[in-house]
Amino acid sequence: MRSSKLDKLKNLKSKARKYSIAQGIFASAKINTGDNYVQPFAIAINSKNYIVALLPAISGLLGPLSQIYGSKAMKKYSRKRIILTCYPLRLIFWVSLILLSILFYKNKLVPVLPAILLGLYAVYNILAGISYPAWFSWVGELVSKEYRGRWFSKRNLLMGIFGTGVLIASAAFLDIFKKRGSPTIGFAILFGFAFIFGLISLHYMRKQYEPKLKISKKDQLTFNEFLKKATKTNFGKFTLFRSMILFSSTISSSLLAVYLLRELQLSYLLYVIIVFGAGIVSFLSLEIWGKFADKYGNYAVIALTTIIIPLVPILWILLPSPIYLFFVPSLLNHLSWAGFNLSASNFIYDNVSQKKVGPAISYHNILAGSGVFLGSIVAAILIKFLPPLKLEPIQLIFIISSLACMLTVAYWIPKLREVRKTSKFEGAKSIKEMIEKEGEATLKEEFHQLMALGRYLHPR
Repeated sequence: MRSSKLDKLKNLKSKARKYSIAQGIFASAKINTGDNYVQPFAIAINSKNYIVALLPAISGLLGPLSQIYGSKAMKKYSRKRIILTCYPLRLIFWVSLILLSILFYKNKLVPVLPAILLGLYAVYNILAGISYPAWFSWVGELVSKEYRGRWFSKRNLLMGIFGTGVLIASAAFLDIFKKRGSPTIGFAILFGFAFIFGLISLHYMRKQYEPKLKISKKDQLTFNEFLKKATKTNFGKFTLFRSMILFSSTISSSLLAVYLLRELQLSYLLYVIIVFGAGIVSFLSLEIWGKFADKYGNYAVIALTTIIIPLVPILWILLPSPIYLFFVPSLLNHLSWAGFNLSASNFIYDNVSQKKVGPAISYHNILAGSGVFLGSIVAAILIKFLPPLKLEPIQLIFIISSLACMLTVAYWIPKLREVRKTSKFEGAKSIKEMIEKEGEATLKEEFHQLMALGRYLHPR
């Protein structure tokens, strides 16, 4: 009898993981016809540079702050109920942006449209923040820790390949309307697709099985308790490190759209290919990053990727050639952050018990989001008030960002440690072995996954 229940539970979780991959694929399509175009849309409706820089500040602060309420809601409501309440409300955002696009096209309320966009974006991110702890806890319980790295890399790979294709097609579509002198109409149509993809993603979310989760008082963790222990625990130290590296990198990344679209005058298609196109390579690397993390630990991946991350802001400003921008800063940026983000999420799962993961991830994201918020604010202040010197202000800002990243990595990386039992990492030797042993097999496996994409969209 017990064996039968275990088999049933295993089957439910297996099917839920497939639904989660399908949900992620369409969520990626929504992001790549919607979320990734919010800053370019802000530029299209004549927003000032500092307002464009403030958009990441809003997502960085309000989203994580609202996660406190989201983690508390898990004590009263099921994780699935929380998500299925917030997600449909978030889809209204895309309808609102369609209306803003039409208003700009008709030359109505133009001076206040950037402020309205900021307000709508704030609500959108608050709803996302409320639902995130529930989603993070839910999906983490569906995947066993033994192959968590590989499963998330598979999910991210399929999301990335599908999403990047959608993103590039969207950019080419936008350029058609830009040449006709009506880019905001192109944005309106894209946001309509974002709404549709969001609805399909919601459909797969509804079909997923949710394991029951009971949270007792002893499993509760207050924000003050978390802060007091932050410098003493491995999880706390990692949280402080991630918030600092996000602060440092956001100083430049929040102005990347301004640099490429306004300073270098790139088309939407070139902008998207440069900023996101190299993501295809990073998505193909995810399976290797996942296997590497499963074998040598998430700390090894984090340490490796943070050697590259501090170099990226400076690399963006060395040459204006689109070919260089794609193959050097963009490619390195995607490869390093793909490995870092994959291992960062799994590092949290490794260091926090399942029952405490809801509040823990919300507190982690508050500090990480505060880093994004402060980095965006610093960028907005610098771009507004920094006088031209031997370098353009935006170039000097990118150099400041790079130096801040270097100092952060040098201070924090030695303070972190791996908590799982893993194989000994031997530097270049381990990297070479992983590439030689896993590289070809991984690429073949990824090819078969892409060819069998339909099974994730129609789980049986």
